[in-house]
Amino acid sequence: MRAGMTPTNVINGPASPEGTGLEIDKMSKKHIETHFNAFLGEIIKRIPEADRKCFKIAVQDSYETGGQNFTDDFIDDFRERYNYDPTPFLSTYKGYVVNNQTESDRFLWDMRRLVADKIAYVGGLRDVIHKYGLTTWLENYGHWGFPSEFMMYGGQSNEIEGELGDIENRAATLCGHIYGKTKISAESNTSGGPAYSRFPAMMKQRNDRFFAEGINNTLLHVYLIQPYEDKNPGVNAWFGNEFDQKNTWFYQLDVYILYLKKVNFMLQQGLNVADVAYFTGEDTPKMTGITDLELLIGYQYDYINAEVIEKHMTVKDGLLTIPHGTQYKLMVLPMLETMRPELLIKIEQLINDGVIIMGFAPSRSPSLQNQPDADSIVKETAKKMWDEEDGVNVKHRKLGNGYILSGLKMSEAFELIDLVPDCKLPEDNTIHFRHRSMKGIDIYFISNQTDQTKVIHPEFRVTGKQPELWEATSGSIRDLPVYTFKKQTTLVPLKLAPYESVFVVFRNKANNSSFTKVTDNYPEPIFVNELKEPWKVTFDSSFRVPTKPIIFETLYDWITSQDELIRYYSGTAHYTIDFKTPELEENETIFIDLGHLTAMAKVKVNGAYAGGVWTYPYQLNITELVKKGDNKLEIEVVNNWKNRLIGVMKLPEAKRMTWCFVNPYNSQSPLQPSGLFGLSTIKKLQYKNKKTRS
Repeated sequence: MRAGMTPTNVINGPASPEGTGLEIDKMSKKHIETHFNAFLGEIIKRIPEADRKCFKIAVQDSYETGGQNFTDDFIDDFRERYNYDPTPFLSTYKGYVVNNQTESDRFLWDMRRLVADKIAYVGGLRDVIHKYGLTTWLENYGHWGFPSEFMMYGGQSNEIEGELGDIENRAATLCGHIYGKTKISAESNTSGGPAYSRFPAMMKQRNDRFFAEGINNTLLHVYLIQPYEDKNPGVNAWFGNEFDQKNTWFYQLDVYILYLKKVNFMLQQGLNVADVAYFTGEDTPKMTGITDLELLIGYQYDYINAEVIEKHMTVKDGLLTIPHGTQYKLMVLPMLETMRPELLIKIEQLINDGVIIMGFAPSRSPSLQNQPDADSIVKETAKKMWDEEDGVNVKHRKLGNGYILSGLKMSEAFELIDLVPDCKLPEDNTIHFRHRSMKGIDIYFISNQTDQTKVIHPEFRVTGKQPELWEATSGSIRDLPVYTFKKQTTLVPLKLAPYESVFVVFRNKANNSSFTKVTDNYPEPIFVNELKEPWKVTFDSSFRVPTKPIIFETLYDWITSQDELIRYYSGTAHYTIDFKTPELEENETIFIDLGHLTAMAKVKVNGAYAGGVWTYPYQLNITELVKKGDNKLEIEVVNNWKNRLIGVMKLPEAKRMTWCFVNPYNSQSPLQPSGLFGLSTIKKLQYKNKKTRS
């Protein structure tokens, strides 16, 4: 048999014709630098340094170009790494058994591990790009032949990013937490649904879900450059949401972005708090981990890899500690029989120093390196560590200053080590959370993932401090007067609107509260009046619409109108109405409730901007803008392009006045509810023990 090295013949993509060619060798830093010099290096050479002020980052997308199992000097590197010659085992690449099945499997394990460790296009690009003052940005996962280990792979990059999918975002957040990344980004609002049918309220639930999983830097996907001034809505794609300037709600997008920025800012403060570190094992390739013992609701976890355990993990105050400060109460081992002796010895040291490990003893090394001595060391060390603990008759034992647990349910383990939930929540998993901690301040992000109003009684693992409600949608901050201190926790009643998310912040010392009712935290609003006088509605005259203002006797959904110009309208409409308010008493807050709308709205009261609404609850505080007696209300409402794209399909092509690259609709496609509809009211309420800020 003869063996040689050949390219994989995989073509890169997506790429322009000029940039299309064979994929490079991602295990070679030398070839990575050559590739860089031929592409980004040419840009650097041609643009003076003084003019490169906005050229700061090289972005590496998700890995989707197949596997790789050899490179220059691979045999020499292998021999140096494992202290044996791989040449006799190369026929295992073709499925042949060399010596015996065990040795062949162990060689292949060593080969895959070395490939994963040598995938250098992240670290290689980082090293060369740092020479020019630039940094790297990586989606640290892959599909279709990803050959590495996602956490170690991402740890080499300056910044990491996921996308709004379960595995991808977890890959980014879990890597970020153990490698000390302050920002963990996500390619956000990616979708493949019908064009121009979505708007920020539809995106919020998924955004908030991944905020609760650790994402804290939002990248909107997608913004396409528009080459045609005369074509509307213009160039679009089958993927992503349309965040470009030709979308109808682009000029109200600032309201949504302000929410994202506030949440991002809060979730970048301090350190992530997680109780459990699930060790992912040493096998490669690996794109995610396993929670062999499912974590209970109210706790958070991270995955952790062998590199961080061996190189960086220490013990401080009985907690597993990583140099940047992240700590864990418990590490759970995977249900595997293998572990390298070097790693097992490091875990033994951690236990002796005071940490708690849960899992069963390994019985052998996965590697052919230093055999049979490696297997002997694993067996001897495991016997010393676990002794008579078998997970059936004996389920925990002390070792040095720490403990080894095995055969326990997670609830039993937490009871044994006295670990109460970080945030005790309903067991139906409808409420998600994320906890950050900094310099005596605890920040909890709480998200209602349902379309129902929820009254909950979470218990936060904080005591002796005043709970504060920080609302990212409005920017308001106020004390919550109702709370109960328990031995290790603080119970705080919360009321969340559909899909609403809030921050509960603990930073100032407090005594026991004398308030007891949920309504003390959330006073019942008092009806002032209904906005039911005739509304004057003006549509954008640059579109095919009624040219004069129209009187709406009541608010209604545009798609129910008998006038096709209104039914198929897409764009902005201005609603105006007069209303009266009484004189406010001390500590009273007055607000407007717009009921329901599609898709977004901005509000003025007496000519002054009151703010924008884009999600439940569609309410704004207008206390500082109203006056006793007569007031004027102006509402700028915008919907999607969808209804217009459907309506014009009834017209001859020459009269449609719309164009987009992807239009999935026909004249019979269902319309999307639009405009301002439902009950709009003015209400007031009075907070107890009021301390509010904004």
